[in-house]
Amino acid sequence: QVQLVESGGGLVQAGGYLRLSCAASRSIFSFGYMAWYRQTPGNQRELVALINSGGSTDYADSVKGRFTISRDSAKNTMYLQMNSLKPEDTAVYFCKAFGPGTYWGQGTQVTVSS
Repeated sequence: QVQLVESGGGLVQAGGYLRLSCAASRSIFSFGYMAWYRQTPGNQRELVALINSGGSTDYADSVKGRFTISRDSAKNTMYLQMNSLKPEDTAVYFCKAFGPGTYWGQGTQVTVSS
């Protein structure tokens, strides 16, 4: 059973920054892809950023230039550096690992005040 544990969420003022972490219970290179999603009440989860096993990344248009996805294989951890945060970034952020299988973390709340 794979476990993903997010951390790093919190309350920050607009323009501030946070770094989210997603610690995996096995090698992150065993997954084809890892990604960050976010969800607000009443809405579906939306893809924020993705990184594949080769290190290629992709971002939602709304976060390009502000967020950076990365990973540390020695720590089996994926990160999301979020800069220039906006109130509309407020959401629960989830990490996801897939290929083969699909695994989700429990989520971490990010609140950006105006």
